[in-house]
Amino acid sequence: MRVAIVSDSHDNIWKVDAARPYLAQADLLLHCGDWVAPFTLKRFIEAMNGKPIHGIFGNNDGERRILAQIASAHDQVHLYGDFAELEVDGWRIALTHYPEIARPLAASGKYDLVCYGHNHQAHEERIGSTLLLNPGELFGGLTGQSRFVILDTKTRQIAWIDL
Repeated sequence: MRVAIVSDSHDNIWKVDAARPYLAQADLLLHCGDWVAPFTLKRFIEAMNGKPIHGIFGNNDGERRILAQIASAHDQVHLYGDFAELEVDGWRIALTHYPEIARPLAASGKYDLVCYGHNHQAHEERIGSTLLLNPGELFGGLTGQSRFVILDTKTRQIAWIDL
């Protein structure tokens, strides 16, 4: 399974649109928060074309109620609040927005993959058997790099996508 992992999109719909060819090849999207406005979630829903989206909130998601309403109107969209635990293709996955929460989660050994965002810094690290991953910012406005990750759960390969 090909899993797109995104964080900190911060309303940059132009970058969501630029990611569309890659998202079209993914089977699932994980979003680690800071969608910001509801129209960004709508753009991801269009880009994923009916495929599952699992996401959490970040510190800049001020319209949580409306984001949740949009998600609830689409069976394939799941917003979990501030934290998510899910299983995807046999992988135990945790999503959080914050690095200071992600690192202890990875160190717990309970998960195969822990994803986070918030600091906009792309990061990939193994802590024991757990992959700790920050896909960086899709937004591109703080670091100058607009990027995200495609993870192949079968081959365990990670592709960094720079837009």
